[in-house]
Amino acid sequence: MKYGISRTSVSLFVLVGVFSTPTLAQQITLEELREQVERVRAENQELKEKVDSIAPAQDEDGITVGGAVRFQYVYEDYNTGQKDRGGDLDFDIFRIDLNGKMGDVILSAQYRWFEYMDAFRHAYFGYNFTDEWQGQVGIVIQPFGNMPYNSHNYFFSSNFYLGLEDNNGAGVRFTKRTDVWDLDFAFILNDELGGVDGATVSKTDRYNYDVVGIRLPGEGAYDDPTEVAAENNTFMARVARKWNLGEDRSFELGGSLQAGDFHDGTTSIGDRRNYAIHGIYRTGRWEFQGQYSTYDYDFEIADAGVVLGAYAYYDTIASSADSYTANVAYSKPVSIGPISNLTFYNNYSLITNKRDYNEDTVMNVLGVAVTAGGMYTYVDLVTAKNQPFVGGAMVSESDSYNTRFNINFGYYF
Repeated sequence: MKYGISRTSVSLFVLVGVFSTPTLAQQITLEELREQVERVRAENQELKEKVDSIAPAQDEDGITVGGAVRFQYVYEDYNTGQKDRGGDLDFDIFRIDLNGKMGDVILSAQYRWFEYMDAFRHAYFGYNFTDEWQGQVGIVIQPFGNMPYNSHNYFFSSNFYLGLEDNNGAGVRFTKRTDVWDLDFAFILNDELGGVDGATVSKTDRYNYDVVGIRLPGEGAYDDPTEVAAENNTFMARVARKWNLGEDRSFELGGSLQAGDFHDGTTSIGDRRNYAIHGIYRTGRWEFQGQYSTYDYDFEIADAGVVLGAYAYYDTIASSADSYTANVAYSKPVSIGPISNLTFYNNYSLITNKRDYNEDTVMNVLGVAVTAGGMYTYVDLVTAKNQPFVGGAMVSESDSYNTRFNINFGYYF
């Protein structure tokens, strides 16, 4: 830009000099003046084209392709065979991300391939009605609780295994984002696999936990459900107020609710009501998260819980419970070889007041997330009882704790 100004200025000074010197003005013909003016115009156009080529194209159409490849090392103190092997190193996922727009229509999608299944995380079209309001339709992320995540570790919080963190669904969502308010409203017609009549190979091949049946008395926690059920016509709202407290400090306080129906393919067989109060406080490199959630699934037949499906298996949760989560994280920029940041965290979850069950679910994750170029690694020490993926189920009645050491490392592109 400085170069463009100086070239233009020199040309203009030449013209000014021409007009301000009577003798020269008399000697220069009208045709020569026209030629000089045209040269100035040509130079200005050339400089403009150079500037335009350097300036970033803010509104170009196009779809960006990204993704990740992840592996993990696992050591479980409750798995005798694995302990004897010294743990296991497994492939985790390969994922593809699509983000961008064509014209005014936004596209965002993420698809994941695991060893044992593949699934969408989300896939929607969007449109920005204003600078603050956006509409989305497709498989959208359901607004509930602290967002985008109520956790810092690889395992999320225990809410994830209830379907109350980073869950998706097929429907529409409207979001408003300002410096002061976050507003989210959604209508989820059914789950991402088409609901109770969805034409899928397995109702358990999904990224997050959804209701797929009613657990009848006498059935096991992991059994296929005899009575099918699916989420239907769910309304959701999330409101969060944000305060900028200055000096790298901010506070967010919000509330969420979900109200919907359950359907068995023929008729409505129950309903649900979920609520949450949540907050995030940030100061410098520290972040603190807290959330209270409660859910209540009410069916018209006697039940021993609710059947959820995800990650290629069925699981069972109580039909009603309360959830408490408390998280703290500290982000530390470093320069250790390729490592540029370390985020230390401790995430705590408690699921209590379970209907028809006595023992709580408890999970504590102490860990660090390591950023190194395109590599992102979670190093987690998980201590838990009655927690999925840590030797238990949400409806287990164990009073003993299990420990899992997990290193999940991936390259993001």
